[in-house]
Amino acid sequence: MEPCVFLKENLYDEIGPSKVVHIYEPKIGLRAIACIDNVACGPAIGGIRMAPDLTTTEVFRLARGMTYKNSAAGLKHGGGKSGIIGDPKKMSPAQKEELIRTFARALATLTEYIPGPDIGTNETDMAYIYDEIGRVVGLPRSMGGIPLDEIGATAYGCYHAAVVAEEFVKKNHPKFSLKGAKIAIEGFGNVGRPAALFFRQYKDTVLVAASDTKGTIYNPKGIDVDKLIQVKSEKGSVLDYPQGEKLPVSACLEVDCDVLIPAARPDSINMSNYNKVKAKLIVQGANVPVQFEAERKLHDKGILNVPCFIANAGGVICGALEYAGATESQVFPTIEEKITRNTRKVLERVFSKKMYPRDAAIALAKERVLEAMKFRKIHI
Repeated sequence: MEPCVFLKENLYDEIGPSKVVHIYEPKIGLRAIACIDNVACGPAIGGIRMAPDLTTTEVFRLARGMTYKNSAAGLKHGGGKSGIIGDPKKMSPAQKEELIRTFARALATLTEYIPGPDIGTNETDMAYIYDEIGRVVGLPRSMGGIPLDEIGATAYGCYHAAVVAEEFVKKNHPKFSLKGAKIAIEGFGNVGRPAALFFRQYKDTVLVAASDTKGTIYNPKGIDVDKLIQVKSEKGSVLDYPQGEKLPVSACLEVDCDVLIPAARPDSINMSNYNKVKAKLIVQGANVPVQFEAERKLHDKGILNVPCFIANAGGVICGALEYAGATESQVFPTIEEKITRNTRKVLERVFSKKMYPRDAAIALAKERVLEAMKFRKIHI
């Protein structure tokens, strides 16, 4: 864990973060971080990430992303995030449960934070947290939850962001069309897998590349999505798909495609590899998968980015609906309405005011947060 300093890069500003908490329990090896960024719009919603290389700065960046995401989506929630430092793949179910339950008890006093699932955690973990503190989103269906990964809520939002973006991509690439487009998906997991299905179902797209932590499978003639899902489920990696070229993980970002969906870890696209990206449209399925300066370089090259907290808000919209007691049937129409509206607002601002997409998206979200802050007393 990083030294116990406020934030390594002094990233605090007029919005937050309001609290950064380090949690340590040596008896079971729990090392964790919780960041509540801003609660002006309501109690913070944000997932619990579990990864061996997690840092305080990463958790804050993700928390800020949730502040912007929830604000941009028009939800009655602020932004927060938390993380447990550890590799869930190297833990037994009992070890993971003990860590999750202990962490949940540490969150009990942070009443303004509503945790949910993220990379390395799932609905089972959320059930343990609910049992401990009674405050969570992303519960199993048997406990009244709306399983966002099962229904593909985040991916559904990414699809609708792409639909709106299509007309704006045409400004630089007049022949661009989502119909039959070549798609590459970095991270064929809870977001990437259903994204491949939605894009194929509605736009008859062709998946040409997909990656996981072991590598990339690439076939310019097309990959059978159903077969890839089956292979990944049964054998554990996209590399076990038989018809395609096996490439390094990073190659998925560099293949010849029309639409690239980075749906893995932060900063996958950065200043060292942005110039290798060949896509015309990037729909950010993961949180901050593109470094900000690389985003600007890509935009200058005519590659349009739909920023993460606009495109991938389907998951938190689903979580907020679950927390409010909505039914599963309300999820997809709400995701479509909110993400369609906000993607259009951002991209219209991009082209009318000559702004970079992330700058336009932050401006939209920040305006809403600062307006809400006018009506709130200091809350710590």
